[in-house]
Amino acid sequence: MKKSVFSFALIIFLSFFSAVSAQTKFEKEKSEISKMLNQFNIAAAKADYKTYFDFFADESTFIGTDATEVWDKKQFMVWAKPYFDKKSTWNFTSIQRHIYFSKDGKMAWFDELLDTQMKICRGSGVVENINGQWKVRQYVLSMTVPNDVVDKVVSVKAPIEEELINKLKSE
Repeated sequence: MKKSVFSFALIIFLSFFSAVSAQTKFEKEKSEISKMLNQFNIAAAKADYKTYFDFFADESTFIGTDATEVWDKKQFMVWAKPYFDKKSTWNFTSIQRHIYFSKDGKMAWFDELLDTQMKICRGSGVVENINGQWKVRQYVLSMTVPNDVVDKVVSVKAPIEEELINKLKSE
């Protein structure tokens, strides 16, 4: 009987220790990703083209606020280059961030609220640990719309986006 109780207690202890160790590992990874995302935003604010785009994986996607803005890394680099050259980029600061992990800890996804020149925006995306470095695989930038003004926003964008809706439906 004593052996059974001891074995059970040992199993509980080892399970708890294992869970704490795994959580500690993810806390380290979470800190690394958060630091990387902060540096990513700082590079954009400083118009540091090379550093900013080095945060993206070679095969990555950027999805912007306009419905037509879906670019692979090379396309996004071409689109963004004039802004970086003129030093008129964007300045985003995270005001709230959540990071989640795959079971093996090699992939993570995040969502964050950003303080921007467009007021609050949401950044979300997927990052992957590639050769020991976290790289952005997909980044999505969205403008938030307070529920109290949704009808006003829809009335402004409806004429513009109705044309795009019809075009996309006909493709």
